[in-house]
Amino acid sequence: MADTRAEVVTGGVVLLAAAAFAVWAGVGASLGKTGGTYDLKASFRSLQGIAPGSEVRMSGVAVGEITKIVLNPQTFFADATVAIQSNIQLPDDSAILVSQDGLLGGAYVEIVPGGSPMNIEPGGEITDTQGAVSLMSLLMRFVGGSGNGGSEGAAAEGASQ
Repeated sequence: MADTRAEVVTGGVVLLAAAAFAVWAGVGASLGKTGGTYDLKASFRSLQGIAPGSEVRMSGVAVGEITKIVLNPQTFFADATVAIQSNIQLPDDSAILVSQDGLLGGAYVEIVPGGSPMNIEPGGEITDTQGAVSLMSLLMRFVGGSGNGGSEGAAAEGASQ
């Protein structure tokens, strides 16, 4: 009987700890959020690895998220809607690009602020975009390039002997 009471008390302590952790995580998640956001548009050639909810960063700091992605049937580009924290005002010559955390890390969207004295209005568009770079296409270029360079180097070496 004493064992049963100990198990019930231990279970209660574990449940209290789990509830305290959930409250702590909820409070921590809301600390970084500001009063509101405003939307900007951007059109990308490729948004590979990006989905609604993906993080938008500036200087490594999260400043927003991707809220919507649709394929433009006229241009065949991916049109994205970006929600930016309302306390962040971006110059109208800012750039937006798809980046990765390391070689095999997850993709995120990065904003590189410009130097213009004029700011992008809410609902405006960032026109300077760079889509995702395919790791496979880069590797194929590297492998293809070194194969050609290696055979030319070997032929030149054989001719000099």
